[in-house]
Parts: sequence; structure tokens; C-alpha cells
Amino acid sequence: MALSSEQLERYSRHIILKEVGLRGQKKLLNAKVLIIGAGGLGSPAAMYLAAAGVGTIGIADADEVDLSNLQRQILHGNADVGKPKVDSAKETMAALNPDVQVIAHHLFVNAENIMDLIEPYDFILDGTDNFAAKFLINDACVLAGKPFCHAGIIRFHGQLMTYVPGKGPCYRCVFRQPPPKNAVPTCREAGVIGAMAGVIGCMQALEAVKYIVGVGDLLIGRLLTFDALDMEAHVIQLPDNPDCPVCGAHPTILQPFDEGVVECDLK
Repeated sequence: MALSSEQLERYSRHIILKEVGLRGQKKLLNAKVLIIGAGGLGSPAAMYLAAAGVGTIGIADADEVDLSNLQRQILHGNADVGKPKVDSAKETMAALNPDVQVIAHHLFVNAENIMDLIEPYDFILDGTDNFAAKFLINDACVLAGKPFCHAGIIRFHGQLMTYVPGKGPCYRCVFRQPPPKNAVPTCREAGVIGAMAGVIGCMQALEAVKYIVGVGDLLIGRLLTFDALDMEAHVIQLPDNPDCPVCGAHPTILQPFDEGVVECDLK
């Protein structure tokens, strides 16, 4: 695969990095990444993955753009209010980089469709807004052998971790099960600073790029937490859980299932 003169110029700042180079850029152009959730986290992740030249980017979301989204969801603008988020996202990403094939999945991700949805992709980003979806994505990725990056934000706080099959604990190892209903406030109730979505969403994109290119240390077995008020970041070591019901020694979760939806807007 030879890059055109336009591509060599577009990706020149990647290519001069010894950790990326021409070989790494070709890996990006051949890669397929799925973003589940075209909201606060999915927006910056999608923008930077498209700018990086990830060849195929899928984006899955069932919602339409709302005026209250625009404070943090930078894929969308005023003219997109009322439009399906995946359509708005596709238009924005295509305008940013015509090299990228954007596949819009306008659907509500559930246990019936998630395995087919993730199957063609190399890496999954969890940009969803409720705990039930996060556990569903985790279980499906573990069962399908797909690496993914989890993230969540609320108020001035954010967190993320990465799972790679066979190399560390999964999301369910750490958090076990969704919290009781109403135990955690939503962003609608508690608020979220818009730029936090940019900080954490960009970190998710960076994890995907590092995985594809094969450089650096991913957040495998580690949870990164960030407090924007104090500008403090901490990395917490996460032990393997041999009793995990999905990736442990004796798994009891053998297929994805829809847990009771617990609303918690973390995007």
C-alpha cells in the first residue's frame, strides 16, 4: 500500500515520529475502530481517530442531537439539532478527512445485535451513557475476543481503562455489576464540565491509536482517574479476578445479556 503525496503531507507529523513512521500510518489506514456512543466521549474520540487516518470508523448511536448536547458533544452543531447523531457524526468526520470510511449504525445497541456489530472491528471504544450498556459492551468484547477502552465522566472527574484479551482484567472484574438504580446521579442531575469529555475522549482515541500502531503501554490492568479541579491524575493497579463471571477461570456469562437499564449519563 503506497501513500499518495497528499496523504504523505496530511500525516507527515505522524510519519516523522519514530514510534509511528510510514508503517504505523499504514496500519492506521487499514484499521477498523467502532465507537459506541456519539456523545461527549465519542465526539472527541471520533474527531481524532478520523484526523489520524483510521481507515474505517463505525459509530453507533440511537439518539438525535439535542441542544443540551452541544456544550460537550463537538461532533454536532446548531444545524444538527433534531438530526440522528450518527448522521451528524458521519458528515463532520467526512468533512475532516475524506480518507476515512465512516459507517453509521443508527441503532440501540443491545444483546441481540452487539456481537454482529462488533465483529468487523479491530478495537472498540465505549462512549455510552449508562452502566447497563458498559457491562454489555464489556461482556460482548470479552466473549468475542475484542480489545476495548472504557471511559466515563461526571462533574469534573473522569476515568478510563483498556481491556485486551488475555492480558488483564475486564470491566466486570473491577466493577462486578451495575450499581442500584438512583445510586449514582446522572449528568443531568449532577452536571459535567464540557472540556472533561474532550480530555477523556481524546485519551480513548490515543489508546486506540497506540493499540493499532503497537507502541507504548496501554491501560491494561490499570484504571486512570483524573480530577480536573485539582489537575491530578492517578493510575490504580487492577488485579486479575479469577472469579470473574465472564473472563474468569469458570465463566458463567456465556453470551451477552441486557441488564436492567440503570440511567447514568457518563458521556
